[in-house]
Amino acid sequence: MILASHGIIASQILSTDPDWLAYYNRVVTAGGSLSTTEQNATKTLVADLKSAGIWSAMKAIYPMVGASAAACAQNLKSASFTGTFTSGWTFASTGATPNGSSAYMDTGFIPTSNGLAYNENHISLYSRTNISGATYDIGSAGNILSTQLYTLFLRRTGDNAAYDTGAFPTNRAAFTNTNSQGFYLGNSNSTNAQYWKNGISQITITPSSSSISNVSAYVGGMNEANVNKFYSTREVAFASFGLSLTNTQASNFYTAVQAFQTTLSRNV
Repeated sequence: MILASHGIIASQILSTDPDWLAYYNRVVTAGGSLSTTEQNATKTLVADLKSAGIWSAMKAIYPMVGASAAACAQNLKSASFTGTFTSGWTFASTGATPNGSSAYMDTGFIPTSNGLAYNENHISLYSRTNISGATYDIGSAGNILSTQLYTLFLRRTGDNAAYDTGAFPTNRAAFTNTNSQGFYLGNSNSTNAQYWKNGISQITITPSSSSISNVSAYVGGMNEANVNKFYSTREVAFASFGLSLTNTQASNFYTAVQAFQTTLSRNV
């Protein structure tokens, strides 16, 4: 159940939550700022993720609020993995948009160094843009042979969407997608790997034993052996990395993120 629906109980927790306060202080210290609406939205998001049992699985959460690189680079979950934006981004109250030719955010998050494996991970991104193209949207690959992947793309040329959790093609969960807007979640556990869109599982596969990426994950493209490839032009309104979720948690994750976007009047 989403905590924010509990009225005064939720508000009491929100006003004192130390994780949210630490995040807010990081934004301000970095030179960023959050509007009152953005403060309340991120407070509620923290409470909702905790209520749903999702918070503990998170390694990095980028709410993409504050309309600046300083604010959008901050990890809601902890002081680790502060992003570094290259030039070529546009920041607005609706999110952060890369230019498709030079822009990406280096998160500093290395999957294999932070407890992730081909059968123990999630990766997510909220896109506000519907466009097709030869792009990746988030993640990294440890080499150029496509055997150490941890990536999502939302709508490549030919209307394909895919989540990679290890070696291609055996560990790719793919489906046909004609609209790249919405909330995308790749999730792999000891049972299966699934690619979710807007809280609904689109495809389930059984991945085989494999390595996933051992280099930093990027947003706005894909880090392939420490070189950004497949630049995106989709506006990013949320992104996360972490451990695997249950099916119920995956569904509740969408509910929490969509409520967050709706509060900010940027939901799609």
